[in-house]
Amino acid sequence: MSGAGAVLSRQLAGRVAIVTGGASGIGKGICRVLAARGAMVAVVDLDGEAAGATAEEISAGEARAAHFQADVTDRASLDDVVGQVVDLYGHIDICVANAGVIAGPGFTERRDYTDDDWDATQSINLRGVVSTNDAVKAHMIERGAGRIINIASHSGRTPRGAPGSLGDIQIPYSVSKAGVIQWTMHLALQLGQHGITANAVCPGTLWTPMWERIANMRKRFDESVRDLSPREIFDRHIGLNVPLGRPQTPEDIGNAVAFLASDDARVITGQALNVNGGAMMN
Repeated sequence: MSGAGAVLSRQLAGRVAIVTGGASGIGKGICRVLAARGAMVAVVDLDGEAAGATAEEISAGEARAAHFQADVTDRASLDDVVGQVVDLYGHIDICVANAGVIAGPGFTERRDYTDDDWDATQSINLRGVVSTNDAVKAHMIERGAGRIINIASHSGRTPRGAPGSLGDIQIPYSVSKAGVIQWTMHLALQLGQHGITANAVCPGTLWTPMWERIANMRKRFDESVRDLSPREIFDRHIGLNVPLGRPQTPEDIGNAVAFLASDDARVITGQALNVNGGAMMN
């Protein structure tokens, strides 16, 4: 490897990253990119077995990764993992709060949101991010450095869907992601004096198990797509809504996270970066 590729491969050398929800989907893509850039990655997930498989896959090459089981709704669980990571690697440089859900259990069976959807999205998507950040703050303040990157969504920036549409089920999700963006801005104000940056990344549309479940829900309630496969529904959505005409990948989100975690972004804080192919421009 030579030139820019060689520089990127060592961009995060010697740094330690902790990624929640790191076992699959966007989180797995983030872990892979950070490891490829030289970071030692702590793959954290509620599913400890899946986290182990991801860490093993990453460690099959020259990269280094370890796995940990934690529940982001349980602050004590997060504090324990942070302590284990510090014991293992000596420090934490990068915190990526990625764990999230689209709605409560059984959301594909209904058109409208329920209290379960509000409870799940607020406790995992928002409070889980806050707790993850809070679990590493004291350590980063003591070191006088750190990068915090929270995974929000472009749906947290503006309402989507007409009243009564299938978008109603996603309202709690969008509100929780708007909260993540607002929280990140407050965090940037709070931690800037300690040399710590805090930014959000707002993914657009990715083909993940979560989106496949959304597509199946649309098949159930929307006659216009009933004869399409979940992937065909997804591809049609991309064609209609994304100016670049292609979906994003978990690695695309990982590349944005890696940039914000690098020295190239040392004066960037309190920002929410869309990575969505132009589907939303703000």
